[in-house]
Parts: sequence; structure tokens; C-alpha cells
Amino acid sequence: MDGVNEVGEVRVSRVQMEGDNESQTPSEHKCSTLCDSIHGSVHDKDNSPMMRALLCAQVSKVNRFKTEDQRWLLVREQMSETPLSFSLPKQLLSLLIQEHTNRIQEVKELGDLSPHWDGLRHDVISHCNHLTGCYQELLTELEKVSASSCFKPSTSKSDRHLQFVPTNLHTQRMEVTSPDSVWYDVITFGAPADHHQAFKHGGLKKLLSKHTNLRESCVSYSQEESSRAKELLTRMAQLQPLVFGLAEELLSVAQELNTARLRQVLGSLMEQTEQFVHALKEELVKCALLEIHNQCIANANSSHVHSNGLLCENCPADQEQDGGRRDTEYDEEEWDRVWVNVGKSINCIVAMVDRLQQQEETLQTVMSITSSHSSHLLPLVVTLRDCVREAVMKAQVAMTFVVLQEAVDATVAQGPVHIAQRRHAAFSQALSAVVCGVMLKLYRGLEDPDFLRQLHTVGVLAQFESLLSTHGDEIGMLEDMEVGVADLKGVSFTITEAKTEQPDDLLPTLSGTCFIVEVPLPPETFSSLPQELKDGLLIRVDPVLFNIGINQHQSYAERFGDCSLQERINQQSCERLKAYCNTLRDRLPDMGKAFLSLLRFLPVKRVRFLPTLANCFIEAKKRKNVEVLWIAAKVCRKVNGVRLTSCKSAKDRTAMSVTLEQCALLRERHALSQQHFSIALDWMRRDGCRMENVEKNIGSRKFAFSSVQLLTFPKLYRPPDGSYG
Repeated sequence: MDGVNEVGEVRVSRVQMEGDNESQTPSEHKCSTLCDSIHGSVHDKDNSPMMRALLCAQVSKVNRFKTEDQRWLLVREQMSETPLSFSLPKQLLSLLIQEHTNRIQEVKELGDLSPHWDGLRHDVISHCNHLTGCYQELLTELEKVSASSCFKPSTSKSDRHLQFVPTNLHTQRMEVTSPDSVWYDVITFGAPADHHQAFKHGGLKKLLSKHTNLRESCVSYSQEESSRAKELLTRMAQLQPLVFGLAEELLSVAQELNTARLRQVLGSLMEQTEQFVHALKEELVKCALLEIHNQCIANANSSHVHSNGLLCENCPADQEQDGGRRDTEYDEEEWDRVWVNVGKSINCIVAMVDRLQQQEETLQTVMSITSSHSSHLLPLVVTLRDCVREAVMKAQVAMTFVVLQEAVDATVAQGPVHIAQRRHAAFSQALSAVVCGVMLKLYRGLEDPDFLRQLHTVGVLAQFESLLSTHGDEIGMLEDMEVGVADLKGVSFTITEAKTEQPDDLLPTLSGTCFIVEVPLPPETFSSLPQELKDGLLIRVDPVLFNIGINQHQSYAERFGDCSLQERINQQSCERLKAYCNTLRDRLPDMGKAFLSLLRFLPVKRVRFLPTLANCFIEAKKRKNVEVLWIAAKVCRKVNGVRLTSCKSAKDRTAMSVTLEQCALLRERHALSQQHFSIALDWMRRDGCRMENVEKNIGSRKFAFSSVQLLTFPKLYRPPDGSYG
């Protein structure tokens, strides 16, 4: 199907359509129609340039099943790899290397600092250097991998050089023809977790919680505030010499008997001083000075040992040039008085120039005039320079604090390098999967105006389903996955116009420290989009995660362990899912009505109205409540969301989940008969694409279950005899 090599010949002589005797249409005509539908589906839809760029190494399985009204459903499973498995992690590594390199340069440019702040700078530089070294090594190793490689098998999930690559990432897709074609997609991949570092000390959630408890409380500044602080530092370096230079020029011109020139220089000084005040008189500076004072008071009796071994008594206030005074109370109006003094100084100079020019009419000699001008203006100019210098000193201290604090918060404060690397790895794996899902959803919805309106108005829902247990190492995997999925909230998508229809030009690109994914579309397709999307409006992602353990280890956890992690994750995701649906209802009322119809899927006795949706999802006393996953999947599909399913390696439990979901869709939406429900489920698990997935991962056509283990599985998640061992 990928057109690489001719490998053989398949001859189809006839397709027998049972139950056609009562039809007036000859079976040969039905056979022709059936084959035409297959041909059209494969060649018209999946063979588009966008699909060819996104999907590769496709495997297809076709079967037919009878409906309740004795019709036939043609069902095609298709499993594909994607080049995003490697291309996005490589782009992310490049961005992280650049981000940390830039941060090193930024803090180095802050110049001489007090011992305390210099120690903080050393911490930031050391942290960033370590990460850039590790990430450069990982990127180098990934670049060595064949450009055609799109797949990381489950046997390589602990490989250090493949930390950032998602495990066993595939698109699992089902096409149903009866007679029209409908597609259902699920992204399957191993739980985004750092298997290389393993889980001896837990996963990200636990590690971050421990680190947070050890951190001293400190204010946090955003990247926007840090960028503004750097701009102010640059403006200070430019404006202060200009003000000082014009002040000196005013003294020089005052010695000349040239009223016009004196007035000209004075006007320039006033204008430059006004620009100086306008540039630096910001609330950010005032707030930072207050925070410096508060931290100084809080740490006055404590010491801090930096990673470089430097012991610092006291803190940032060491930079204050006030003779060591440390007030126990900070006057918030002090910063405003600095600017009042600058204004008074320049006003005094203007007033003095006016008086001196009036005196010129009565003075007799040039000598007396110039002497008078200089002697009267000199102290006022000195005062102006002192006031400007004080303002610059305080603003530099404040903005240096903001830049350093943001750098510390973005690096050191996030935890040791092994925690930061673990978090980036989990995020990278989750990112690759969700980008693949969003692109697939976008391609399928390009002709749906309601969906396109939903994209730029509300955003897209990404619903992650996890089958991990809350026992042993899988607790750590689930903790990694929780953080990795949550970090996707900072990711946005934007649609761009591709240069050509070549595969490389249709692959997404990652940019920015907030991670914007640019999805290119062919020019003709791009031109048909709503104007908002063509203008580059960002599409945000709302990720939610639901986990229900189904294996024997979850049975241990339910009887003897702790399921609170799973309960907390599901409860929080319920609230986020409900918030997304409420937003959809408020902003797009017509689509919101469609969501309300979801209530018919839920048990009436437990659901009276929308706010109780979360209560329906969580039944603390019900073990292995897989209904949580079913309902979450239904909600996701109803609101045009992206479905993603995971277990440890996306090989065995994931196969049980996606095949069950496919058969449930055939029954609920295409009237699959109950008898053929079991037949379809067994076929998909024994001979479908997921068995091919098992073989390509471990070289065996057997799911990794034992008969004893399967006794603890929910019945619908058990494979047919002969397919496991």
C-alpha cells in the first residue's frame, strides 16, 4: 500500500453476500459496489498528500459483519506508524537546548551581582549546562537513527537514547462502510513515562511534591514579565547616558552667551528625562522592590548554601546602596518618591534658567553672566544626576531580581536535573501522540464548518485513557503520565499554508518556549479555511486523563493497597471535562445542545442534571469501574475530541480496549447484531491489526496474558482462546 515494492498478487474472484436472495439486485452488482467502496476509500481519502505525510507503514484488515436488520457492514481496521514519533522529539530537544542556552546568556549579561545573587546565577548556569549537554547527546543519537524510522518498540522503552520517543505509537483506525464510509480513530501509545530512570523513587507527581515541600517560598514571574524586565534593563543602559550627557551639555552651554542654544539643550534634556521616567516608572519595578524587601526580612536570620558551596548570610538587599539600612517595614510609596524627586529636579533647572535669563538684562559684563549661570545651575544638575542615578540603581536591582527569579523558577526551582529531564521526556512522548491525534482530527474535519468553528472558538479536547494499575512500578508510570498530560495545557496549534505538497513540507513544526505547533496544509485546502484560522489564531488543547486499572495488580491494589491516585486523577479530569463541555455549550449553543444528548448514555438513576456528571464517573466502592472509560470516550467523541489509549507499552491491555471500543461503536452506531458483536470482537483480537502490533513489538503473535491473570480482568477485556500465552 505504501508503493515501495511489488511483493505479490492477490486475486479476488468473488465476494459472497449472504441474505441477498430476496433482493432484486444481482449479487455481481453488489460485489462491484462493495469493491468500489473499498477502492474509493483507500485511494481517495487515505492517499491524500496530508495522510501520506502523517501516516506510514500501514497494516489493514477487512471483514464483514451482519447488523440486527440483516444488512452487512464492511469493516476495515487500519493501523499505521507516524514519522512524528521521531521528528517531534528531535524538534523539542532542539528547542530545549536553545532555551537553556539563551537563559545562560541572559543571566551572564546581568553583570556584577551580590554574592547571594551570583550564587543563584551559578545555580541556573550549572543546571542549564547539564541539561544542554544531556539533550545535545540525545539529539545526536536520534539524528543517527534512519530517517525512515517511525517506530520505537516496547522492548526499547528503557533505552536512554530513546527517552523522548513515544513507545509503540500508532494510529488505530476503523472504517465502516454501510454503504457510506465513516471513520473512527484512536491513538495508541505506551504511557508517557521515563522508563530509563525507572520508578524506584516514584514518578513525577511524587518527586515534584517532595521537591516543592523542600523549596523556600518565593515569588514567581512569567516569561512575559522577565522579557519586560530585560527590555527595561536595556532601556536604562541607553537612556541614563543620554540624560547625563545632556545635563553636562547644559552646563557647558550655560557658559556661553547664547539664550537660544541654552533653551534648545534644556528642551532636549526635558524630553529625554520625560522618556526616562516613562520607560522606568512601571508597576513591575515597584512590586519587585517590595518582594525583594519581603524576602530579605524573611531570610534575615537564615543562610542559603548554593550548589557551588557558597554560603550567603542575608539576601538581595545586599545590593541596596543605603548604608546597610534594613527597615522592618517597607514604604510602598518610596518608589513613587524617587520619580517625584526626578521631576522636582528638572523643574528646578527650568525655573533657574528662566531666572538667569531675566537677570541678563541687568548684568553688565559677559563674565558675570556666565559665572552666574554656571554657579547656579551646577548644584541643580548634580541633584538631577543623583536622582536619576538612584532611580536607575533601584530599577536595575528590581529588574535583575525579576530576570533571575524567572530563570531560577524555570530551571532550578523545578527540581534537580533528573526531575527536569524526566518531565521533559514524559511531555515529549505525550506531545508526539497528541499532535498526531489533532492532525488526524483536523484532516477529517476540514469539510465540517461546525468543527472548524469549534477549533478557534473553544479549542480541542484530548482525552487520554490509561489502563495502568496503582500497584508497583505502574504507580510511577501513572504519576509520570499525569504530569506529562497536564503539561500539554501549555501547547497551542496554529494552521499555516504549506509551500508544497511534498511530505516534508506537510509535517508539523514546533516553535517557541510555550510550544506552538504549526500544522501546514496544502494551499488549496488552506484557502478554504475560516478567516480566523487563516489569520493564525491559536488553537488550544484541553487534556484530560482517566485511568482504570484492569489487571491482576489492580486487584492487589484494591484489596490491600491504595487507589487514591486513580480516584484523584479521575475526579480532577471529570471537573476539567465538565468545564470544557460547559464552555462549548456557552460559546457554541448549537453544539452544546448535542452535548446534552449525552445524558442518554448515562445511567438515569445516577444522573439528574449536568452538574452531577462527575458523580456518575466516580464510584469509589466499585472495583475496576471500566464504565468510567466508556463514558469518557463517548463524551470525547460527541464533542469532536481526540481519543488516546495507553497501558504500559500499548501492546496487550491497549489492544483489549481499542477492539472493545470499535465493536461498541459498531453496535451503538451501526446496529451490529449481538451475535456478531462477539464474533467481531474475537476476530479483531485474534486476526486484526492489534495482533500485528504484538508481533512487531516482541516477535510473537500472542498477547502477554496467562489464564490465571485473565480471571482478574473484566470479562469484556479478555482475549479469545489461543490468542494469549
